[in-house]
Amino acid sequence: MAAALLTKLHLIVSLLFISLLVFAALGHKSQNLLSCETTSPDASGYHCTSAGTNGSSLQNQCRTFVILRTNSYYSSLFNLSAYLGINRFVIAEANGFSADTEFLPKDEPLLIPIDCKCSSNGGLFHAELTKTTIKGESFYGVAEALEGLTTCKAIREKNRGVSPWGLADKLQLLIPLRCACPSSSSQSRLLLSYPVSEGDSISDLAIKFNTTKEAIISENNRSLGGTFRPESSLTPLTSLLIPLNGKPILGPLKKPREPNLHFPATSIPAISPHKKKAKMHKIGLYVALSGVIIGASIAIAAAFLLIQLKKKKQSSPKGGDVELQQLSLSVRTTSDKKVSFEGSQDTLDGQIIDTTTPHKVLVETFSIEELRRATEDFSSSSHIEGSVYHGRLSGKNLAIKRTQLDTISRIEFGLFHDAIHHHPNIMRLLGTCLTEGQESFLVFEYAKNGSLKDWLHGGLAIKNQFIASCYCFLTWSQRLRICLDVAMALQYMHHIMNPSYVHRNVKSRNIFLDEEFNAKIGNFGMAKCAENDTDDHQVCSTSPAASWSLGYMAPEYIHQGVISPSIDIFAYGVVLLEVLCGQTPISRPSEKGEGNFWLSEKIKSILQSDNADELREWMDSGLGENYSFDAAVTLANLARACVDEDPCLRPSAGEIVEKLSRLVEESLSQEGENILISESSCKPLVKAAAKTNSNM
Repeated sequence: MAAALLTKLHLIVSLLFISLLVFAALGHKSQNLLSCETTSPDASGYHCTSAGTNGSSLQNQCRTFVILRTNSYYSSLFNLSAYLGINRFVIAEANGFSADTEFLPKDEPLLIPIDCKCSSNGGLFHAELTKTTIKGESFYGVAEALEGLTTCKAIREKNRGVSPWGLADKLQLLIPLRCACPSSSSQSRLLLSYPVSEGDSISDLAIKFNTTKEAIISENNRSLGGTFRPESSLTPLTSLLIPLNGKPILGPLKKPREPNLHFPATSIPAISPHKKKAKMHKIGLYVALSGVIIGASIAIAAAFLLIQLKKKKQSSPKGGDVELQQLSLSVRTTSDKKVSFEGSQDTLDGQIIDTTTPHKVLVETFSIEELRRATEDFSSSSHIEGSVYHGRLSGKNLAIKRTQLDTISRIEFGLFHDAIHHHPNIMRLLGTCLTEGQESFLVFEYAKNGSLKDWLHGGLAIKNQFIASCYCFLTWSQRLRICLDVAMALQYMHHIMNPSYVHRNVKSRNIFLDEEFNAKIGNFGMAKCAENDTDDHQVCSTSPAASWSLGYMAPEYIHQGVISPSIDIFAYGVVLLEVLCGQTPISRPSEKGEGNFWLSEKIKSILQSDNADELREWMDSGLGENYSFDAAVTLANLARACVDEDPCLRPSAGEIVEKLSRLVEESLSQEGENILISESSCKPLVKAAAKTNSNM
């Protein structure tokens, strides 16, 4: 029987290996060109030798264009200007819209004017941009975001001495865009650099740009030194030269969104919904490769286990909890109390690593005796709130959460690596404690100042003597900084992690504040647990009319179950509204007979009003007059954009970071004051009680 099983497993592994080769072949060219280690000469750029075809000379430089599709990395003029150094007025003029345009529709072609020059020492054409990096980016990630207009190898050649992985924040990189100039004998006046997308063909592109298939093949063959093969070259994440006789006409963009940053505020212009182009070739490749390798790994592991069972003649595990035993199959305890989990994704110091290769991730494991000692046997004096306790072990403060074994089995331990562990705005999961019963524990780093919910809605989690003697409010500067911290965490999840990660549980309850009021988003890696995370005793006791959690949910998630980074942005927008007004996401009926109202709906009516006092009255009374009204208007409009019903019209996390960074800088320069909480954010408890009761 064992021999027959091994034969079948061998056949399965062989088939899986063949499938892996097929999928790898499909994605070989684009991955090969983008890779930093590629040996392909095409990855460096297009040739600019001294003579063209039939002895014709080439221009050493020319004014031409590239097409850049707006995506989650580059979807606003400010983003293009701040991170790629492209003049927003030049882009606006080239594409026929206002330079004051804020958010651009996603997945639309933008025409970017460039100066293409031949490098004297390399013999290659390039148009150089200067990119400002985001912490944790990589050369490969930059090339991928530009969708084939450059490569990791080309960036590396222009930035020698700079590590291609784990880039520092605000580093200035030279980005060589792929371009070329026509020869003197060419019938074309310019060559457009076009990023190939899924489904493109030379024939279709020739029709689209009013040129011929033969002309496209000829120019690409010349520029690549005769290596262009039209039957195999239209691969996504590569570029193609399109010969033209004049400036390309792309047609009007879908109506971009205009900024709305000044009061009186009007409603954000209604824009008809448009479909996002799903980059199925990339997603399919990642899913296929991951599935194949995981399947092969399982099959090999199963074969190995069968051999071991045959040798040792062991039966199934005896006694103990079956679910715990199954979970323990993926756990190997080492001598230093570290638990090794097999994960499908890892990074090192921000480096984006191929997610199809499993990597070991270490998370500490604690014994129940250690946790009892840390919490004084889970005494009432150590109890924080709900199922969370404060503990102290080996001189370190811990937050210990009692949970179910099923919850731990849903955690994506493969996400917990060095980059996440050291990200300043993501709460660290330090370890786990698995017990024989259904009750187990998660151990997190300790947030001394509790959650954002505690500060905005009068929670009970903060118990130190100082706060017990007064009712405290966050200052305007602190609120802006907290909002920026959370946005930076989302930017890392959505834009730096590869593939991007959707948190699915962004709410004030899951935003924690350390001793310096730096914000960290909690429950990272627990997106699969979010579906069951509806037990909020604090919410139920103070807002029986509705669950707060529902107020954070995007309409497309509620009605269609759609999961994308946009649902995090919606929830984040609700958090911004909480920060502005100090009210809960959904408010219970008032004594005046008013029904429930949702913050995501309330902000729309406020911003449509011509009465500026309506926004002033809506602001959190704890702020008094100690805030910038102009900044509040800007933040309110940003929040309104985040909670737009159309997910395509919501800003990306990167765009939010840009706006909030400016607000924080302006706030600090205008105030010029010490924002220590002890000096500026406390009010007498008696006065605050009325406010607290009015919110209940």
